[in-house]
Amino acid sequence: MDYSNFKWNMDTKSTTDENGIHIYAPEKTNYFVNPIDGSVETYAPFFYREVEGDFVLRSKVSHNFTDVYDACILLAFENEHLWAKACFEYTDIGTHSVVTVMTNQTSDDANGVNIAGNQVWLQLARKDNVFAVHYSLDGENFMMARLCSLPMQKKIQVGLVAQSPVGKGGMRHFEDVILEQRTLRDIRGGK
Repeated sequence: MDYSNFKWNMDTKSTTDENGIHIYAPEKTNYFVNPIDGSVETYAPFFYREVEGDFVLRSKVSHNFTDVYDACILLAFENEHLWAKACFEYTDIGTHSVVTVMTNQTSDDANGVNIAGNQVWLQLARKDNVFAVHYSLDGENFMMARLCSLPMQKKIQVGLVAQSPVGKGGMRHFEDVILEQRTLRDIRGGK
């Protein structure tokens, strides 16, 4: 993956190698608009580029699952009140889960399938204003975790986030990253 046209929203430690990019999540970093009290948290390392129209973002993600809500994230972001994230997260019920958070003024928060182990493939895709999250155990066969409509502009920021909302921070690993401007034939099936 060529990261030369990507930007950072904030300073953090990161390294790249032949497998991908490794991003440090500082403590108290998150993307969430609390539906209970309306508080806005959109402060976490975001490595992104602008994308216009349909896209597919995919990566094998992993981390150490040290603290609750630690996560590797694929993010499609228009503004602090309109975005979609696909997470591999350490949940508050002690699982390693594919979590989806869709935000249109406020965030929802949905724990999905539990994963045995510390790595999984995530995919976030757009087709018009439909956003889909898929996951895979082998990088080839993807299953849908979420499908929704969000009224985003054509040009948005798309990329990778490292978060640690309540923890002490840590490295998040994104391997075999691809970001393609193409339209999935089957938005539900992830192909």
